[in-house]
Amino acid sequence: MFGLLFFILFAPGVSEFLCTSSDLEMSYTFCDSTAHAFMFNLTPCSVMDNSVWKAALTWIPRNDIHFLKIVFRVWYDGAKALFWKEVLCSGADDEYSVCGTLKGETLVAEFDIKGSRIQFPKGNYTVIVQGFSDDSENNMLICLNFTMIVKQDAF
Repeated sequence: MFGLLFFILFAPGVSEFLCTSSDLEMSYTFCDSTAHAFMFNLTPCSVMDNSVWKAALTWIPRNDIHFLKIVFRVWYDGAKALFWKEVLCSGADDEYSVCGTLKGETLVAEFDIKGSRIQFPKGNYTVIVQGFSDDSENNMLICLNFTMIVKQDAF
């Protein structure tokens, strides 16, 4: 079996489509001003399916990942809908495969996103995901700006 692994070097402000279907359209851009060696995939491309979304990530980080704090913000039709922070890597007894990745190494990870169990109302969603290498949120490793357009109500 042959696999093709490729990296896409993104420039800031360039939008990349994740998926499009009859009920959902998703894309993302980077928030910072540096190009990234990065690839992200999401299946299924639907908010009507009650299964869990499967995500695949390939990334070459620009810094070692000994500490990683994720900040997650969601807006629905312009109104703040969710704010969540989580320390994924602290340098001790870390459970995630991303922890310990060194600058320049290729990080390959697959994970589930259980948000697809939520019934998303029709509308426009903006999701900002930031990764920081410190608890004070001064040293950003990555910042992604996802746009999610739900085209029809699930109920």
